[in-house]
Amino acid sequence: MPIKESELILNPDGSVYHLNLKPEHLSDQIIFVGDQDRVARVTKHFDSIEFTIQKREFKTQTGRYKGKRITVLSTGIGPDNIDIVLNELDALVNIDLQTRKPKENLKSLQIVRIGTSGSLQKDIPVDSFLCSSHALDLNGMLHAYNIEKISNPEIEDAFIAHTNWNPNKSRPVVIENSKLLESKFLDSKMFLGMTATAGGFYGPQGRVLRLPLQDSQLNQKIDSFDFEGIRVTNLEMETSAIYGLSKLLGHEALSLNAIIANRATGEFSKDPKGVVNELIIYALDKLVN
Repeated sequence: MPIKESELILNPDGSVYHLNLKPEHLSDQIIFVGDQDRVARVTKHFDSIEFTIQKREFKTQTGRYKGKRITVLSTGIGPDNIDIVLNELDALVNIDLQTRKPKENLKSLQIVRIGTSGSLQKDIPVDSFLCSSHALDLNGMLHAYNIEKISNPEIEDAFIAHTNWNPNKSRPVVIENSKLLESKFLDSKMFLGMTATAGGFYGPQGRVLRLPLQDSQLNQKIDSFDFEGIRVTNLEMETSAIYGLSKLLGHEALSLNAIIANRATGEFSKDPKGVVNELIIYALDKLVN
């Protein structure tokens, strides 16, 4: 049965609704960045750019780097945006947009996030790189889907007990990265740890301006959590949604972070743009090699 027009919305030109993309615009290897301005900071290293489009915060460029065709896409901020991006990218490659039916032979995309983050651990310094071995979902978006097969209840239960997690909040979910991509990107330059994904920047990440927090000690509890050597190393707003939806849809995903702050020591990078640029070049070279 065809997918209804109200569920899979297409623009008059046949492109997917939010991203304004058609299947031919997309490479099988995709780099996610949050900031639309960071797209050009990646593609300035390309040999050539064949396609550019932007709608709202979603900017896409496809081109070639050292002969390899790569798409760079800005997702904006937060798990709600990732829900849009991952579902529409999957529709582009795994749904026939003419018949509105899923294809028989499904394609698996390779998705690498290049982001910035603050370290929660003193021993992961400012200006370092971090690869997310797992994502800890603290925002609840993934509970809209059937996630039983991708969650890790043993780690989740330990985290809930350690933090005395408030039962009025969504149950935390832990999702592993793509081991295929981890083996390609991980080396001695890269720290490895679990990335917590919050649904907001202020209260959900323990920041206090004028509003009191439900649990003022939660960040300290998160920092001290350790499950068989797996620590929460950083906190941001996208990785768990990328990992969860990618696993559910059959795509490979890896999140890389330039550590521009250390919340345990209070330090901030003196050259955050330089660190991000180093990570961009690192990631591009790993993709083509």
